[in-house]
Amino acid sequence: MSSNPTRHLVRYGGSFSPDLISRADGSYVYTESGRALLDFTSGQMSAILGHSHPDIVATVREQVGTLDHLFSGMLSTPVVQLAQRLAESLPEPLEKVLLLTTGAESNEAAVRMAKLVTGKHEIVSFTRSWHGMTHAAAAATYSSGRRGYGPVAAGNLALPTPNAYRPDFTHPDGSLDWQRQLDFGFEMIDAQSIGSLAACIVEPILSSGGVIDLPPGYLRALKDKCEQRDMLLILDEAQTGLCRTGDWYAFQRDQVVPDILTLSKTLGAGLPLAATITSTEIEAIAHERGFLFFTTHVSDPLVAAVGNTVLDVLIRDELDDRARRAGALLRDGLLSIAGRHDVVGDVRGRGLMQGIELVTDRDNKTGADELGAAVTRRCYDLGLHMNVVQLPGMGGIFRIAPPLTATDDELRSGLEMLDQAIGECAA
Repeated sequence: MSSNPTRHLVRYGGSFSPDLISRADGSYVYTESGRALLDFTSGQMSAILGHSHPDIVATVREQVGTLDHLFSGMLSTPVVQLAQRLAESLPEPLEKVLLLTTGAESNEAAVRMAKLVTGKHEIVSFTRSWHGMTHAAAAATYSSGRRGYGPVAAGNLALPTPNAYRPDFTHPDGSLDWQRQLDFGFEMIDAQSIGSLAACIVEPILSSGGVIDLPPGYLRALKDKCEQRDMLLILDEAQTGLCRTGDWYAFQRDQVVPDILTLSKTLGAGLPLAATITSTEIEAIAHERGFLFFTTHVSDPLVAAVGNTVLDVLIRDELDDRARRAGALLRDGLLSIAGRHDVVGDVRGRGLMQGIELVTDRDNKTGADELGAAVTRRCYDLGLHMNVVQLPGMGGIFRIAPPLTATDDELRSGLEMLDQAIGECAA
């Protein structure tokens, strides 16, 4: 192997880790030299059951030797079962399931369906959104990657992100006035729209946008705005779906059911599996109008079998409850760190999807990109893999998403390493 392992690789964003990874197990990944790294990102928020979970390994071994891939028009038992089980896990009217591979692909299908069903083309998303790198998904992504690629799909409109830590509309006490911000946002959208508003696509917790949890009540108000304009609401639960926040789906906290739901990362527990889920009514209209999303890996049996196993483990081990309890431990630990270090400006998130934002000045909330990079490097040296938001102006924001299977001791160990790294780098 070349002494420079990245020599023949296209650089696709951010930077590569300094070591080659040889294996992964549970909450840890291991370098070729044998060093263990506690993975506080669970494989970029995907491996909710940890790495190499024995049930997943067994399913893959059995399924790959039996039925792994088919012509896209052929169905298999794992696909039919997974669609049924996902429908049963969701409130009405969500019961029609399209199984795909990535989050971008599931969002692509959702946007394509929304445009076809409504007969309109304008798509609204948050100013700090991230929905993927394919055409429609990238057009609805504002946090990064827009410059230099030419025109995006016509009709994409940005909605202000309700960031409680950095509010732009405030109550007299300085807290975020999200209702006024939302009203203003839609006044701007209405002014720019040509009367063709098809859908609004949002994450319940913006992850790449800085771990921004939508304020309670916001999602209900957003749904109302959409209904007033005959728009569909698409929720992208790539990272929040399937127990990570302590609920099976993050939208359940707000008792709001989207018109279309997209799942990905957590559904495959690290393998490429995604889903676009909608109502019978919407699916019927889409079908009547010739909905086309025929891909090579649509309805693949191998990953569908994995998805069924993911549901089995989530139910059997009551991992929604585990995420709530572990999330409380994690939050207490992060708040304790914030109490010891003035550079920690904010702690936010839900369950086992939380974040901290580092600042150089708490009063002015000045960003700390350089400090974030230094803390990331020091954590890695100590044996903790952390994910800092690698976007301009957000380099001091860490996304913390350990596996749902992480033990309390592993969470405490990670918190101790993070505490030490912040203390040393901020000194």
